[in-house]
Amino acid sequence: MQHKWEALSQEQQAEVERQLTVYKNGVHEIIPEAELRQKLVKSIATGVPLKIKLGLDPTAPDVHLGHTVVLNKLRQFQENGHIIQLIIGDFTGKIGDPSGKSVARKQLTDEEVKRNAQTYFEQFGKVLDKEKVELHYNSKWLSSLNLEDVIHLSSKITVARLIERKDFSNRLSTGKPVSLHEFFYPLMQGYDSVALESDVELGGTDQQFNVLMGRHLQEQYNQEKQVVILLPLLEGLDGVDKMSKSKHNYIGIDEDPNQMFGKTMSIPDELIIKYFNLITDLSLDEKSKIEKELIERTLHPRDAKIRLGKTIVSMYHGEEAAGQAENNFKKVFQKGAIPDDIPEIQWTGESRVSIIDLLVELNMQASKSEARRMIQNGGIRINSEKVLDMQLEVEIEDGLIVQVGKRKYKKLRIM
Repeated sequence: MQHKWEALSQEQQAEVERQLTVYKNGVHEIIPEAELRQKLVKSIATGVPLKIKLGLDPTAPDVHLGHTVVLNKLRQFQENGHIIQLIIGDFTGKIGDPSGKSVARKQLTDEEVKRNAQTYFEQFGKVLDKEKVELHYNSKWLSSLNLEDVIHLSSKITVARLIERKDFSNRLSTGKPVSLHEFFYPLMQGYDSVALESDVELGGTDQQFNVLMGRHLQEQYNQEKQVVILLPLLEGLDGVDKMSKSKHNYIGIDEDPNQMFGKTMSIPDELIIKYFNLITDLSLDEKSKIEKELIERTLHPRDAKIRLGKTIVSMYHGEEAAGQAENNFKKVFQKGAIPDDIPEIQWTGESRVSIIDLLVELNMQASKSEARRMIQNGGIRINSEKVLDMQLEVEIEDGLIVQVGKRKYKKLRIM
């Protein structure tokens, strides 16, 4: 049954427009936007909340700010009373999502999936109200499919459609193998939407093929098709690559406030507005004001980043920690002071050691060659004194402070 816009009261019409404006902010694309509007009209007219789906394959245990782009959008739906369907891909995770991969993903064990899933859900509680989230494991319905069911499901899509997918076509064109089981990944993810009768599915732009599969399969199973909301991928601290632990360009949501604030201050200026829009909980008016002031140059990028750093730290550690992180940053990085909370290391080695060996021994540099490069670049200090001599022999004393770059400090304690 279609619900008409004209049948809504003025207050209800205003609520549809308000929600739509919030959901559109910061997204890459809504497919199709007109259907999202109609779903909101129906929800507000009937009082029945929409079911908003996010599927996750827990391939790694740590959550960073790049993951929170989609979580913040989910939170917006949750704050408006809609139902969040969080699907842990304990079944699909063992297949491995081929999105953006030039080779097949490593398949995870049950133990790895369960361990990562638990960590994911705990960390998501920093963004979402976990008490109001429907948590589903897709093995509940996928494991019960027999061979006949799987063949029936696979009949809903053509091979030609599957190999249109860029990941597959690129590998096939270069002679790299595509295993048959990888074709089933988007089918399985799409079937999740059928099983839960989802109204909206969220995903990054790299998930477009997978989330549109849910819309396709719902139509094949005579269900109302879900709307797809694609969110942009967040560049990391380097401003180039997608935020990723493997790229070492990430801000983890479990990092301590000082580290989180300091990393935020290092992002390129051109990413300030994008970070505010995608990963903060500020209102649309506040975000628009910051963007306007940056464009008009009435707000200095440094001051905008301080606001950004405080906002992010407040979201995960509270306002008091955010204020302390700001003060620590100004003390350490703007005034050149040494922070008060330096990690202490019990030193049991020789009383005299080369600077190169010391940096590697303290795990402050991954290799001797990296240590040499850091010294050449002027990034090493001992007790605040810059080290210029790669042959330096360091006299170990209690309380000796070793500094690498702007953020890494260690204080040695002698047993």
